[in-house]
Amino acid sequence: MAKRRVGILISGRGSNMAALIEAARAPDYPAEIVLVVSNVPDAAGLAFAALRGVPTVVVNHKNFANRETFADALDAKLRAAKVEIVCLAGFMRLLATPFVERWRGRMINIHPSLLPAFKGLNTHARALDAGAKTHGCTVHYVEPELDSGPVILQAEVPVLPGDDEATLAARVLKEEHRLYPAALRLVAEGRDKS
Repeated sequence: MAKRRVGILISGRGSNMAALIEAARAPDYPAEIVLVVSNVPDAAGLAFAALRGVPTVVVNHKNFANRETFADALDAKLRAAKVEIVCLAGFMRLLATPFVERWRGRMINIHPSLLPAFKGLNTHARALDAGAKTHGCTVHYVEPELDSGPVILQAEVPVLPGDDEATLAARVLKEEHRLYPAALRLVAEGRDKS
């Protein structure tokens, strides 16, 4: 079976991108990372990807008049690389609805909460403020509405006495790095639907 071609969108250090790249190095992994795109020219994840032989490109959102023209430029880069599945890995831009629709069912994201709880930003602080007993992360399909697409996989962690944002975030991030490659495997193998 041919490996599915994956493009990863990042904005920063790319730790989830790194987990995906490392997983894809296994001979039996059903996906290959063929492109990493950042909207931030000096994103640390670009250097990591380049060191592992993954082609990288920058599409700086600041160079575009609006979200739609930025998304069109992203789309062109992904299509030129013959990407089949898009993974958002710390990509900190809202994507234009037409772009999301074009990639519907082929674009996934990892979010640091147990969706539908705590959509959006500052999830760890909000979980602590709410007195949550558990927290975690979710890999889901991207839909036009923020953090609302169908869930592929989730991982739960306990919220421990004395946790602050940093300790909780570190525990969740460890699960993200395990969960995202597992979810991409399911999607690439077509086993993500119940």
